[in-house]
Amino acid sequence: MRAHGTFPKNSPGEPAAGSLEEQAVRRMTLRLIPFMFVLYIVAYLDRVNVGFAALQMNAELHISHAAFGFGSGIFFIGYFLFEIPSNLILHRIGARIWIARIMISWGVIASAMMLVSGPKSFYVLRFLLGFAEAGFFPGMILYLTYWFPQQYLARNVALFMTAVALAGVIGGPVSGALLEMHGRWGLSGWQWLFLLEGIPAVLLGVAVLFYLPECPEKSAWLPTREKEWLRQRLAQEEREKSVYPEQGLLQAVKSGRVWILCLVYFSLVVAMYGISLWMPLMLKSATGFSNFRVGVLSALPYLAATVFMVILGILSDRIGQRRPFIAGSLVLAAAGFLLSVPVSSPVWRIACLVAAAAGIWGALGPFWAFAGSFLSGAGAATGFALINSIGNLGGFTGPFLVGFFLDSTGSYTAGMVFMGIAVLVGGIAAWLLRFVQKQR
Repeated sequence: MRAHGTFPKNSPGEPAAGSLEEQAVRRMTLRLIPFMFVLYIVAYLDRVNVGFAALQMNAELHISHAAFGFGSGIFFIGYFLFEIPSNLILHRIGARIWIARIMISWGVIASAMMLVSGPKSFYVLRFLLGFAEAGFFPGMILYLTYWFPQQYLARNVALFMTAVALAGVIGGPVSGALLEMHGRWGLSGWQWLFLLEGIPAVLLGVAVLFYLPECPEKSAWLPTREKEWLRQRLAQEEREKSVYPEQGLLQAVKSGRVWILCLVYFSLVVAMYGISLWMPLMLKSATGFSNFRVGVLSALPYLAATVFMVILGILSDRIGQRRPFIAGSLVLAAAGFLLSVPVSSPVWRIACLVAAAAGIWGALGPFWAFAGSFLSGAGAATGFALINSIGNLGGFTGPFLVGFFLDSTGSYTAGMVFMGIAVLVGGIAAWLLRFVQKQR
């Protein structure tokens, strides 16, 4: 039995890599990943555009730093409560209908954020947005495991998840430009931002119903021979996973490895949303730039994260290792956060944010491929949702504590130290997975 996190290029009994395999993987990648990529850009943008809205909204509605951090993070409480039920429903009724439902409902609520009138309505709508979106991301990861063998999983997860980083590259300038619409038709710039950035989710939710196949067997565009190759390959991998205990709902919940991954992902998400939701205000404070220039400048860390994600996803697949890439990336992120503390130079601060973002997002492809190396069936639906829901509580913790420390100290220093320590703990936990593997 091979240790997960490592795998041979061709497992015994699988067809040698050749034209059929290459054509099938290329066809699936080109058909699925660009569409899923666009879906995730819209999803992530609707989560974090509140960071740009805060440049106007907080002062206009008298929302304090602590209240903004709490309201930004409460999204993840709603997300947490419905995550596992949502993913189990998706596993039962199929990805196409359930993903469409998620996108349409969250798009409506994302646009309704324009109706925020104070802290209480801000909290309620952010909570409902998280509740509506619950299940989208782990459902997408589960869906990818229906199509891609392990040898190709990390790179395709990374390609899909570059949407998160590119959402920052695209969303920063776009959000900054929408804020410049302030006063048109009697609406504030932040209201235009919420209204216009929620509409694409509704339109794409309808498109999902017509474009996204439930599974390879129901795809009209995958030739029969390639379907048969994929069926055999995935069936072989399912047999290999069956020796691991985490194949059912309760088994996944009781798995020590799953809970270690929850800890790793929690630490990663603390920093991911701590940086995403506060970066516009951090950069505004450090540079004094206009809202549009802040939006453009905020694209730099996300651009670095995009490149790093793709490189590490490809290397992880080629080398056949997951854990060292996860741990190394999180240590890089920790260094970025902690090295930003002793200096006041805006250029150095931005360089440190670039390193932190590259480390955070670079870990994602190998991380989810590692989880997919031993979870399958109902265990995968439950395990992915549990990891993502527990992990996303970090999306509440990170933004809230950064705001709390900012109100308490008047500086971002304590928040940066906290995020640096968090991802360092995650990197250590990822490395310790090697001892869990040896025990098993």
